[in-house]
Amino acid sequence: MIRFFEKDPYAPVQYSYEVSKVLHRKKSKFQDIMVFENPFFGKVLVLDGVVQITERDEFFYHEMLAHIVLSAHPAPKKVIVIGGGDGGTVREVLKHKSVEKVYFIELDRDVIDVSKKFFPSVASGMKDKRVELKCMDGAEFVKSRRSDIDAVIVDSTDIVGFAKSLFTRTFFRSINNCLTEDGLFVTLSESLHFHKDMVVDVQKTMEAAFPVVDLYTAPLATYAGNWWSFSVGSKKHDPREIRRKDRIRTKYYSPEIHRSAFLPRDMYAKLMSGRLGW
Repeated sequence: MIRFFEKDPYAPVQYSYEVSKVLHRKKSKFQDIMVFENPFFGKVLVLDGVVQITERDEFFYHEMLAHIVLSAHPAPKKVIVIGGGDGGTVREVLKHKSVEKVYFIELDRDVIDVSKKFFPSVASGMKDKRVELKCMDGAEFVKSRRSDIDAVIVDSTDIVGFAKSLFTRTFFRSINNCLTEDGLFVTLSESLHFHKDMVVDVQKTMEAAFPVVDLYTAPLATYAGNWWSFSVGSKKHDPREIRRKDRIRTKYYSPEIHRSAFLPRDMYAKLMSGRLGW
């Protein structure tokens, strides 16, 4: 039996997967890309040795990344999705009827092409006429925008290598500048189990750019630590509050999940002050 051993740069454990068949392997300009078949998870996308999505559970991540900030916004029309070359986040964003334009900014064109071929149900939103694809650095793209974007969603790989540019104070301030007064921003911020210090660092960096900063989590079986965090920045709106009642078809996200996903305020205060207890 062939097994794939994940090479997560931060995890204190190593996950392994049975490999029924390697479907694709290629070194792009930016990273190593692999797709393999697993008996339980189906097709699995791996970038630089780290699992990004699986057919079986990708919706947990994509729904939670997209729908929290979009449901907290009064009426999002223009949205930027940075990263997420598999297209899952774009697919979820397009479920909101108010959305008129999605700027899909992915650095690596090869990831897009591989996802279209092997994960068509995930990449399905890329064909929508509201989507404008640009293969470039997301940090560079947001520099050119000024106060015309309603939501920015960063769907990046782990905070290493070229993805580091998406977690700096300069980048977060550029995001703030490109957002409307109702604007919200969300980015992944690693595992609350394994990467607590990194989570706090992202939150504190965001505090220098946004007047409202918060944190929510989701259970993700294939990401290290299995308890993934998402950092939210807002110009003025509390992201815990749902401002629209759009009926969007989801498998996991719901209004109840939205409200319960955020850390209790006392727990969040302990996290940020170093008194959480683990």
